[in-house]
Amino acid sequence: MIRIVIENIFVFLVPTLVYVAWIAFMRNDWPGLYPVLRAAPLLNLFVLGAALMFGSMVAVSSRTRNAPGDAYVPPAIQDGKLQPGHAVPVSK
Repeated sequence: MIRIVIENIFVFLVPTLVYVAWIAFMRNDWPGLYPVLRAAPLLNLFVLGAALMFGSMVAVSSRTRNAPGDAYVPPAIQDGKLQPGHAVPVSK
């Protein structure tokens, strides 16, 4: 669960990190992180980060087609061949 939270926070912060890196490489005089962030369009960067995070969550959720009650079967080697992980319906 913590991995999912960390991944979403990273995706949320990507636009800000790219902006700071861009300023760091384009300016000849690096005033420091605080002055750069103070002058940054943070609202725009946060909105873009939220849109990226939401878009990535939608893309990942639409890629998996498992029902909420399915059980995950991990990858296994059967007859010398690797069988990929998959979900199976749980019988009641």
